[in-house]
Amino acid sequence: MRVDLVAIFSLTTAMFLWGSSFIALKLAFQQYDPMFVIFARMALASVCFLPFVLKYRPVLPARGDLKYFLFMALCEPCLYFLFEAKALQNTTASQAGMITAMLPLLVAVSARFFLKEHITGKTMAGFMLAIAGAVWLSISGEPSETAPNPPLGNFLEFLAMVAATGYIITLKRLTCDYSPFFLTAVQAFIGSLFFFPFLYLPSTMLPTQFHLVSAGAVLYLGTAVTMGAYGLYNFGVSRLPASQASAFVNLIPVFTVFLGWLILGERFTGPQYIASLAIFAGIFLSQSGRSRERLSKDALPA
Repeated sequence: MRVDLVAIFSLTTAMFLWGSSFIALKLAFQQYDPMFVIFARMALASVCFLPFVLKYRPVLPARGDLKYFLFMALCEPCLYFLFEAKALQNTTASQAGMITAMLPLLVAVSARFFLKEHITGKTMAGFMLAIAGAVWLSISGEPSETAPNPPLGNFLEFLAMVAATGYIITLKRLTCDYSPFFLTAVQAFIGSLFFFPFLYLPSTMLPTQFHLVSAGAVLYLGTAVTMGAYGLYNFGVSRLPASQASAFVNLIPVFTVFLGWLILGERFTGPQYIASLAIFAGIFLSQSGRSRERLSKDALPA
């Protein structure tokens, strides 16, 4: 069985960038309004994508695919970032990471019905091991600084995962005909348009001062995370079944806890090391259980 190392490396790097986004969002929210932060990261990514879009002039979406493009962007970044921004205002990064571990099962079930992907016993066992490790990792972590309403925050993070499930399933269908780079650019452009009106809501506070750390976090989110993570993830999904590519999401809590320890001085406990190993073992097991199905449009519903 041939293992696609390029796809695995791309997905792992994307998970590292996404894991770091929890830290960056916390830093950005310290000084800037969440809606401004989300719009700014989308706008920055759009500016970075624009020269490439003008130069290479990608094929415009077919009329029949417009509904998939709109649904993909509505799920993520639009609804996903709305839910996640509010979630991180109410819960800790570690608890939010625990909720992200539910995404692979949501995607696996959805891929079975919508993409007709076969799920082997080893793949399901790998999912269960990885999810158990992610839950253990989050539970064993010490509470973060502020979490005024964890139940509400965790529920909103779950809704973000539901939106992410719709995004991944739709993305898998579109990667048969469109490049991952183009799909990522579309997400950034639509996200900028979607979040721009939020700047004019009475509840949104626009920045009045420049804060180096928070501004740097916004810049990082707009370039490294929005461009890099989505680009790498979209590429990985184009090479692997959606149900197995989503298993890499279980790495997000690992990287979040590690970066929280490295950047914010949070303690990395012994049980967290063991839980991290369980997550990596689950990822490996799910990949070793990969079926030999073809990843072509013929395997997808018309």
